Amino acid sequence: MDFLKNIFSKKPQSGSVAKDRLKLVLIHDRANCSTDLLEMMKNDIMQVIAKYMDIDEAAGMDINISQTTDDNNKTVPVLYANIPIKNMRKKKK
Repeated sequence: MDFLKNIFSKKPQSGSVAKDRLKLVLIHDRANCSTDLLEMMKNDIMQVIAKYMDIDEAAGMDINISQTTDDNNKTVPVLYANIPIKNMRKKKK
C-alpha cells in the first residue's frame, strides 16, 4: 500500500518550487527584507492568529511583502497575508 501512496501522492512539481523560490528572491529585493526575516515574521503571524482561529494549513497560505505608493506618492512596503481559516475559536472565560 505504501508503494501506491508513493506513486499517487501529490508532490510539488519542480516548476512550482522554482516559482516559490523566485517569489522569495523578488520579495527580498523589493522590500530589503531577508528571507530569514520574512520566514520569522510568517511564523510569528501564524502563532498569533492560531490563538484566535483554526488555520487550514493544508490549503496553503501566502504572505508577501511588496510596494505601493502612499498619499504623498512615496513608495512604501506593504505586507499582504492570505491565510485560509477553518473557523473562529470560542473565547475562554
